[in-house]
Amino acid sequence: RAVVEIVEENGGTAVRSRVGHSYIKKLMADTGAIFGGEHSGHFYFKDFWRADSGMLAALHAIAALGESSAPLSKLLTPYSRYVASGEINSEVADAAAAMATISEQFGESAGNQIDDLDGLTVTGDTWWFNVRASNTEPLLRLNVEAKTQARMEKIRDEVLATIRG
Repeated sequence: RAVVEIVEENGGTAVRSRVGHSYIKKLMADTGAIFGGEHSGHFYFKDFWRADSGMLAALHAIAALGESSAPLSKLLTPYSRYVASGEINSEVADAAAAMATISEQFGESAGNQIDDLDGLTVTGDTWWFNVRASNTEPLLRLNVEAKTQARMEKIRDEVLATIRG
């Protein structure tokens, strides 16, 4: 949520994509995006052939630090709007069945919004989570964000209980 909010507050347009460099690079080309990123720490720059470059991202961060006398923690405060779980992996026998159960339990019937752009994203009033199958391992990957630590932990624990049965 914070990414969309911050991009729009600064006059930009945020566009969501599936995870993966080929999807992100294509969408950047199709939309003229100047920057792309993933929760996993991959950052893509239009002026760097839309390539993923952690080094370039680090140099931009260092440059921002050089322009300010404030510590990095202070510079990041306006961007830290939500409490995040970080990615939590759970081994599952049938990812599709687990995601169907999660959708049924937490989705529209529970009054939440769902979309399936990349896995299953469920959005509530002050929280959201995404669960998606790994492309290389028998895992479901869960990320949760919420306005408060308590709410994030509650949603995280409920979804993990569903996944891990």
